[in-house]
Amino acid sequence: MYIYGKNAAIESLKTNRNIKKIFLLKKEKGFLNDTLNMLIKGRKIEVIELTQLELNTKFGTNHQGIVIEVEDYAYTQLDQMIEKLKNKENVTLVILDGLEDPHNLGAIMRTADATGVDGIIIPKNRTVSVNQTVAKVSTGAIEYVKVSQVTNLVQTIKKLKAAGYWVIGLDMQGSIDYRKQDYKGKIVVIIGSEGFGISRLVKENCDFFVHIPMIGHITSLNASVSAGIIFYEIMRNRFEY
Repeated sequence: MYIYGKNAAIESLKTNRNIKKIFLLKKEKGFLNDTLNMLIKGRKIEVIELTQLELNTKFGTNHQGIVIEVEDYAYTQLDQMIEKLKNKENVTLVILDGLEDPHNLGAIMRTADATGVDGIIIPKNRTVSVNQTVAKVSTGAIEYVKVSQVTNLVQTIKKLKAAGYWVIGLDMQGSIDYRKQDYKGKIVVIIGSEGFGISRLVKENCDFFVHIPMIGHITSLNASVSAGIIFYEIMRNRFEY
Protein backbone atom coordinates (compact mmCIF):
# COMPACT_ATOMS: atom_id res chain seq x y z
CA MET A 1 0.00 0.00 0.00
CA TYR A 2 1.18 3.54 -0.73
CA ILE A 3 0.88 6.42 1.74
CA TYR A 4 0.61 9.79 0.01
CA GLY A 5 1.34 13.24 1.44
CA LYS A 6 3.69 14.76 4.00
CA ASN A 7 1.65 14.41 7.19
CA ALA A 8 0.49 10.86 6.54
CA ALA A 9 3.99 9.77 5.53
CA ILE A 10 5.63 11.31 8.58
CA GLU A 11 3.10 9.69 10.95
CA SER A 12 3.78 6.31 9.31
CA LEU A 13 7.48 6.75 9.99
CA LYS A 14 6.89 7.89 13.58
CA THR A 15 4.95 4.72 14.41
CA ASN A 16 7.68 2.47 13.01
CA ARG A 17 5.49 0.70 10.49
CA ASN A 18 7.23 -1.71 8.15
CA ILE A 19 8.34 0.82 5.54
CA LYS A 20 9.46 -0.70 2.28
CA LYS A 21 10.51 2.35 0.27
CA ILE A 22 10.29 6.14 0.27
CA PHE A 23 9.80 7.98 -3.01
CA LEU A 24 10.87 11.61 -2.66
CA LEU A 25 10.82 14.62 -4.94
CA LYS A 26 14.42 15.44 -5.89
CA LYS A 27 14.22 19.15 -5.20
CA GLU A 28 12.37 18.77 -1.86
CA LYS A 29 14.36 20.63 0.80
CA GLY A 30 13.99 22.06 4.29
CA PHE A 31 11.59 20.74 6.91
CA LEU A 32 10.58 17.56 5.06
CA ASN A 33 14.13 16.44 4.40
CA ASP A 34 15.23 17.26 7.96
CA THR A 35 12.28 15.36 9.42
CA LEU A 36 12.84 12.37 7.15
CA ASN A 37 16.53 12.24 7.98
CA MET A 38 15.70 12.19 11.68
CA LEU A 39 13.03 9.51 11.36
CA ILE A 40 14.93 7.13 9.10
CA LYS A 41 18.31 7.51 10.82
CA GLY A 42 19.68 4.06 11.56
CA ARG A 43 16.87 2.30 9.68
CA LYS A 44 17.41 0.38 6.48
CA ILE A 45 14.86 2.15 4.31
CA GLU A 46 15.49 2.72 0.63
CA VAL A 47 14.95 6.35 -0.41
CA ILE A 48 14.35 6.85 -4.14
CA GLU A 49 14.53 10.41 -5.46
CA LEU A 50 12.36 11.14 -8.48
CA THR A 51 11.64 14.19 -10.58
CA GLN A 52 8.21 15.82 -10.48
CA LEU A 53 7.35 14.19 -13.81
CA GLU A 54 8.47 10.76 -12.59
CA LEU A 55 6.44 11.06 -9.37
CA ASN A 56 3.37 12.27 -11.26
CA THR A 57 3.67 9.47 -13.79
CA LYS A 58 3.99 6.79 -11.13
CA PHE A 59 1.59 8.11 -8.47
CA GLY A 60 -0.54 10.90 -9.94
CA THR A 61 -0.30 14.53 -8.86
CA ASN A 62 -1.67 14.44 -5.29
CA HIS A 63 1.51 13.30 -3.52
CA GLN A 64 2.99 16.53 -2.01
CA GLY A 65 6.47 15.39 -2.98
CA ILE A 66 6.56 12.18 -0.96
CA VAL A 67 5.10 8.66 -1.20
CA ILE A 68 5.85 5.82 1.20
CA GLU A 69 5.36 2.16 0.34
CA VAL A 70 4.21 0.17 3.39
CA GLU A 71 2.70 -3.20 4.11
CA ASP A 72 -1.07 -3.45 3.69
CA TYR A 73 -3.13 -2.17 6.61
CA ALA A 74 -3.36 -4.65 9.49
CA TYR A 75 -6.92 -4.83 10.86
CA THR A 76 -7.46 -5.50 14.55
CA GLN A 77 -9.41 -8.62 15.49
CA LEU A 78 -12.70 -7.77 17.22
CA ASP A 79 -11.95 -10.06 20.16
CA GLN A 80 -8.59 -8.35 20.66
CA MET A 81 -10.27 -4.95 20.59
CA ILE A 82 -12.83 -5.99 23.20
CA GLU A 83 -10.19 -7.60 25.41
CA LYS A 84 -7.89 -4.56 25.32
CA LEU A 85 -10.75 -2.24 26.37
CA LYS A 86 -12.44 -4.47 28.96
CA ASN A 87 -11.08 -2.58 31.99
CA LYS A 88 -11.65 0.91 30.58
CA GLU A 89 -14.59 2.76 32.13
CA ASN A 90 -15.64 4.89 29.15
CA VAL A 91 -15.28 3.33 25.70
CA THR A 92 -16.53 4.49 22.31
CA LEU A 93 -16.62 2.07 19.40
CA VAL A 94 -18.10 3.05 16.06
CA ILE A 95 -19.80 0.77 13.55
CA LEU A 96 -20.01 2.07 10.00
CA ASP A 97 -22.92 0.33 8.29
CA GLY A 98 -22.75 0.52 4.50
CA LEU A 99 -20.18 3.30 4.13
CA GLU A 100 -18.70 3.22 0.62
CA ASP A 101 -16.66 6.40 0.19
CA PRO A 102 -12.99 6.09 1.27
CA HIS A 103 -12.84 9.88 1.72
CA ASN A 104 -15.56 9.62 4.36
CA LEU A 105 -13.74 6.81 6.18
CA GLY A 106 -10.49 8.78 6.16
CA ALA A 107 -12.24 11.87 7.53
CA ILE A 108 -14.01 9.82 10.20
CA MET A 109 -10.71 8.26 11.29
CA ARG A 110 -9.15 11.72 11.55
CA THR A 111 -11.96 12.99 13.80
CA ALA A 112 -12.00 9.71 15.75
CA ASP A 113 -8.36 10.21 16.65
CA ALA A 114 -8.99 13.83 17.66
CA THR A 115 -11.86 12.88 19.98
CA GLY A 116 -10.49 9.71 21.55
CA VAL A 117 -12.70 7.14 19.83
CA ASP A 118 -11.36 3.71 20.77
CA GLY A 119 -12.03 1.80 17.55
CA ILE A 120 -13.98 1.56 14.31
CA ILE A 121 -15.76 -1.54 13.01
CA ILE A 122 -16.61 -2.07 9.34
CA PRO A 123 -18.13 -5.04 7.49
CA LYS A 124 -16.01 -7.00 5.03
CA ASN A 125 -18.49 -7.01 2.16
CA ARG A 126 -20.05 -4.24 0.07
CA THR A 127 -18.33 -1.47 1.98
CA VAL A 128 -15.19 0.64 2.02
CA SER A 129 -11.91 -0.85 3.23
CA VAL A 130 -8.77 0.84 4.52
CA ASN A 131 -6.75 1.80 1.45
CA GLN A 132 -4.32 4.48 0.34
CA THR A 133 -7.09 7.05 -0.22
CA VAL A 134 -8.26 6.52 3.36
CA ALA A 135 -4.65 6.87 4.55
CA LYS A 136 -4.19 10.14 2.64
CA VAL A 137 -7.44 11.73 3.88
CA SER A 138 -6.83 10.62 7.47
CA THR A 139 -3.55 12.64 7.46
CA GLY A 140 -1.87 10.09 9.69
CA ALA A 141 -4.81 9.02 11.90
CA ILE A 142 -4.68 5.62 10.20
CA GLU A 143 -1.62 4.92 12.36
CA TYR A 144 -3.52 5.43 15.62
CA VAL A 145 -7.18 4.47 15.15
CA LYS A 146 -7.81 0.72 15.33
CA VAL A 147 -10.15 -0.71 12.69
CA SER A 148 -11.77 -4.14 12.87
CA GLN A 149 -13.26 -5.77 9.79
CA VAL A 150 -16.07 -8.23 10.55
CA THR A 151 -18.20 -10.66 8.57
CA ASN A 152 -21.58 -10.05 10.22
CA LEU A 153 -22.61 -6.79 11.89
CA VAL A 154 -25.58 -8.26 13.77
CA GLN A 155 -23.45 -10.98 15.35
CA THR A 156 -20.83 -8.34 16.14
CA ILE A 157 -23.42 -6.20 17.94
CA LYS A 158 -24.59 -9.18 19.96
CA LYS A 159 -21.01 -9.94 20.98
CA LEU A 160 -20.48 -6.33 22.03
CA LYS A 161 -23.70 -6.32 24.05
CA ALA A 162 -22.55 -9.47 25.84
CA ALA A 163 -19.36 -7.58 26.71
CA GLY A 164 -21.38 -4.79 28.35
CA TYR A 165 -21.82 -2.26 25.55
CA TRP A 166 -24.93 -0.17 24.87
CA VAL A 167 -25.71 0.37 21.19
CA ILE A 168 -26.74 3.80 19.91
CA GLY A 169 -27.97 4.22 16.34
CA LEU A 170 -27.82 7.58 14.54
CA ASP A 171 -31.22 7.68 12.85
CA MET A 172 -33.83 10.32 12.05
CA GLN A 173 -36.88 8.27 13.04
CA GLY A 174 -37.95 7.33 16.56
CA SER A 175 -35.00 9.04 18.18
CA ILE A 176 -34.11 11.80 20.62
CA ASP A 177 -31.91 14.82 20.07
CA TYR A 178 -28.29 13.62 20.18
CA ARG A 179 -27.53 16.21 22.88
CA LYS A 180 -29.97 14.53 25.30
CA GLN A 181 -28.35 11.09 25.22
CA ASP A 182 -26.05 9.89 28.00
CA TYR A 183 -22.83 8.58 26.46
CA LYS A 184 -21.00 7.50 29.61
CA GLY A 185 -19.82 3.92 29.96
CA LYS A 186 -19.17 1.47 27.14
CA ILE A 187 -21.05 2.44 23.99
CA VAL A 188 -21.23 1.56 20.32
CA VAL A 189 -22.34 4.30 17.91
CA ILE A 190 -23.75 3.10 14.59
CA ILE A 191 -23.61 5.39 11.55
CA GLY A 192 -25.37 4.24 8.40
CA SER A 193 -24.83 5.06 4.75
CA GLU A 194 -25.90 8.44 3.39
CA GLY A 195 -28.35 6.92 0.94
CA PHE A 196 -30.01 4.23 3.03
CA GLY A 197 -29.12 4.88 6.67
CA ILE A 198 -28.76 1.97 9.07
CA SER A 199 -29.82 -1.40 7.64
CA ARG A 200 -32.98 -3.00 9.05
CA LEU A 201 -31.40 -5.92 10.91
CA VAL A 202 -28.75 -3.71 12.46
CA LYS A 203 -31.40 -1.18 13.48
CA GLU A 204 -33.40 -3.90 15.23
CA ASN A 205 -30.44 -4.54 17.52
CA CYS A 206 -29.92 -0.95 18.67
CA ASP A 207 -30.78 0.02 22.26
CA PHE A 208 -31.21 3.76 21.62
CA PHE A 209 -31.57 6.11 18.67
CA VAL A 210 -30.40 9.70 18.39
CA HIS A 211 -30.69 12.27 15.63
CA ILE A 212 -29.00 15.53 14.69
CA PRO A 213 -31.63 18.30 14.29
CA MET A 214 -31.68 20.17 10.99
CA ILE A 215 -33.71 23.22 10.01
CA GLY A 216 -32.70 23.60 6.37
CA HIS A 217 -33.99 22.01 3.19
CA ILE A 218 -31.50 19.12 3.05
CA THR A 219 -32.59 16.22 5.24
CA SER A 220 -29.27 14.40 5.65
CA LEU A 221 -25.64 15.14 6.40
CA ASN A 222 -22.45 13.70 5.02
CA ALA A 223 -21.50 10.65 7.12
CA SER A 224 -18.19 12.13 8.23
CA VAL A 225 -19.89 15.38 9.28
CA SER A 226 -22.47 13.45 11.32
CA ALA A 227 -19.69 11.42 12.89
CA GLY A 228 -17.76 14.55 13.83
CA ILE A 229 -20.79 16.14 15.49
CA ILE A 230 -21.62 13.11 17.61
CA PHE A 231 -17.97 12.33 18.47
CA TYR A 232 -17.50 15.78 19.95
CA GLU A 233 -20.77 15.54 21.85
CA ILE A 234 -19.60 12.25 23.38
CA MET A 235 -16.36 13.92 24.45
CA ARG A 236 -18.24 16.91 25.90
CA ASN A 237 -20.75 14.66 27.70
CA ARG A 238 -18.02 12.65 29.39
CA PHE A 239 -15.52 15.35 30.21
CA GLU A 240 -17.76 18.45 30.45
CA TYR A 241 -15.85 20.59 27.98
